[in-house]
Amino acid sequence: MEVWAAWLILAALLGIAELLTLTFALGLLAVAALAAGVAGAAGLPLGAQAAVFALGAVAGVVLVRPIARRHVRRPPPLRSGSAALVGREAYTLTEVSRTGGRARIGGEEWTARPYDPDLVIPAGSVADVLAIEGATALLYPVGGAPPERGEPS
Repeated sequence: MEVWAAWLILAALLGIAELLTLTFALGLLAVAALAAGVAGAAGLPLGAQAAVFALGAVAGVVLVRPIARRHVRRPPPLRSGSAALVGREAYTLTEVSRTGGRARIGGEEWTARPYDPDLVIPAGSVADVLAIEGATALLYPVGGAPPERGEPS
């Protein structure tokens, strides 16, 4: 068997091992073995193939792996727009029922409905914003006296 074919087999084995372990290192070694296999197929001697593998492995593990790990460990993007309001407190300006209402969230006035359609949240109550649907905040009252139940429909 040609030496370059052995490099390709090693690259395949390292690639499979990377898929099983997700270490970011074995995949880079697989790329280095693939480069050595290409060098061998191009007719370079075994010493040059080993040098290509060594340079590729060092470059991958020292230069590429830290960058890849940094990208994986990046915190989730900041929420913005209406998504940033979910989880905040709202102050109800009018009674909030299944037919609607108004609430102040973060200094802005929003149309609001209760998250549970059977609830009625009185004016002047504090509620959590559980979701935003279009331009309407879905609210759930915070602590205190239980909210009123709406009339059954």
